[in-house]
Amino acid sequence: MTVTAAAGFEAAGVAVGLKSTGKPDVAVVVNRGPLKVGAAVFTSNRAKANPILWSQQAVADGVVEAIVLNSGGANCFTGSFGFQTTHQTADRAAELLEVSPGDVLVCSTGLIGTGDETFRAKVLAGTEAAIAALSGDGGESAAHAIMTTDSVSKTTTHTGGGWTIGAMAKGAGMLAPGLATMLVVITTDAVLTAAEADAHLRAATRVSFDRLDSDGCMSTNDQVTLMVSGASGVTPDAEAFRFALIDVCTNLAKQLQADAEGASHEISIQVIGAATEDDAVEVGRSVARNNLFKAAIFGNDPNWGRVLAAIGTTQAAFDPYAVDVSFNGIRLCSAGAPDRPREEVDLTPRATSVLIDLKAGDAAAIIYSNDLTHDYVHENSAYSS
Repeated sequence: MTVTAAAGFEAAGVAVGLKSTGKPDVAVVVNRGPLKVGAAVFTSNRAKANPILWSQQAVADGVVEAIVLNSGGANCFTGSFGFQTTHQTADRAAELLEVSPGDVLVCSTGLIGTGDETFRAKVLAGTEAAIAALSGDGGESAAHAIMTTDSVSKTTTHTGGGWTIGAMAKGAGMLAPGLATMLVVITTDAVLTAAEADAHLRAATRVSFDRLDSDGCMSTNDQVTLMVSGASGVTPDAEAFRFALIDVCTNLAKQLQADAEGASHEISIQVIGAATEDDAVEVGRSVARNNLFKAAIFGNDPNWGRVLAAIGTTQAAFDPYAVDVSFNGIRLCSAGAPDRPREEVDLTPRATSVLIDLKAGDAAAIIYSNDLTHDYVHENSAYSS
């Protein structure tokens, strides 16, 4: 259930003191396969951390030999010194692995503005220690090393057709599009070209991670990386591989949603009957980011009026007085008017579904979100991020 499930990969996670808890905080994943193909997508935030700036350049040629990740410090807004730290991290890994620094990606997560000389020394030491500890069973330790406020590690795999996909992710706060605040490493032993890997990854993230909108806050360090070893020797059917990758990414996105800081409900907002998919996404996102709606769900109140009020702020094509809204399978609003009594809906379970039928076309989309709770406010006031 880890990044080492796919043949041709080794990983490790070690503790070097970046976290005050003493838990693992530096991870390395290395591609030992015959192919060294890589692709990555990054945060759309204009404010990008130094590792993002480095990795964007490094992945441009479609070759990735290894990736070094640290928690316990974002290395964002740390100036040229911070970029040099990232460069030195790639250099150190490349030297030990006997590869080119330009084929080593770097990821960081933690407090923005953290990245002084002590941070640098620990990251470099952790890189050395993790490479020394690399093994085919190191995926789980790597998954733990990238956690920050996560309560559990997030991993998943898919096997079929003679090839495997393995993956790990971290993320619990600042969950919003542009990938949500996440570090994700996906590995596969299928045979893919760099162009194929890039196309499949972008298609998968578009309908999974980019549809996760827990709190509307976009991070500076988001990166999702796909590494291809080709160790299975099998060239997959393109459609089969893409569907499998979408399934893996959606599985991880839902694990991120379930671990969102302080949340008491996981909310799936399904929009159907939209004129375009973009309209469906815009409508769903308007509800996911509406604090009145989110507070109502926290209070177990199926307040469909707040749904209509939220979607009315969008530019999507629909008639507000033709819309149906259902909670957990019970239609409370029909054609913009009351339908069933709200008392028929039980919102005490964590899983909450909202269905919005715009009656304007055939397009649809799902947005994954959470409620707004006292615990969320407390956690984000007590933890600097």
